[in-house]
Amino acid sequence: MSAEKARSGGSADGSADGDAAGGPPAPMSLRERKKQLTYQAVSDAAITLFLERGFDKVSVAEVAAAADISKPTLFRYFPAKEDLALHRFADHEDEAARVVAARADGESPLDALRRHFLDGLGRRDPVTGLCDAPEVLAYHALLYGTPALVARLHGYLSRSEDALAHALGGRTPDRLAAGQIIAVQRILASENWRRISEGAGAGELYAEAVEAAERGFAQLRAGLEGPEAAGVVHVAGVAGAADVSGVAGAAGSTGAGAADAAGVVRVAGSTVSADSTDAGRGAPGKG
Repeated sequence: MSAEKARSGGSADGSADGDAAGGPPAPMSLRERKKQLTYQAVSDAAITLFLERGFDKVSVAEVAAAADISKPTLFRYFPAKEDLALHRFADHEDEAARVVAARADGESPLDALRRHFLDGLGRRDPVTGLCDAPEVLAYHALLYGTPALVARLHGYLSRSEDALAHALGGRTPDRLAAGQIIAVQRILASENWRRISEGAGAGELYAEAVEAAERGFAQLRAGLEGPEAAGVVHVAGVAGAADVSGVAGAAGSTGAGAADAAGVVRVAGSTVSADSTDAGRGAPGKG
């Protein structure tokens, strides 16, 4: 998944737009604000040099000099050179978990994540891959063209999975669900970025990106809520049966699925019961 902090949903100080309960973020102390500004300034200086000369041709000492700090001080902020470039992902490590925690009463985790991703596409949020701003294109080219950064990125994705799994409940089924959700979001974003890197514009790709996202989340829902003899299976609290019927309409608009008269939703080759009697089950933390 890709991100550009200055254009993402996070605030400039590295916090989310709201806390886990959906309210305003807690105010930071002056010391913490200064620390966040230093993180941002050093990372920006590093990325400027990396874009100009290439990641492998810039030393940590040169970054420290450009940021007007000592090399030991730089390492207190950034343990590894790769972290200088990937600091822009810091806001997004726990983004999926925050979305789940801050969702409205009655909204399933999967519906909240789907809504958030679609909203990001509409805003051309770089985290969705659907952004053709020149500075974002340059950053993505740096990231995906540098093997060391791609390898380091896997650690960020792993922490995203861990945070989401915890928000879903922390059990083994929740970890399985989190891994699938993060993988789908990553693939959707990567595909958007690939198309844009080949010359397509974000505007012309928007409808296709929305359709792909709807299909991706429909497949997630079908996989996480496979049918049982007793009715709907609720895995990891990802969604209730009422939400399945809701996604059927969205999927039907893109040709990904439809509901028949017997109340069964067929999405992406899977069959999911849409029995409304089970509505609302399995939403962790929402009573």
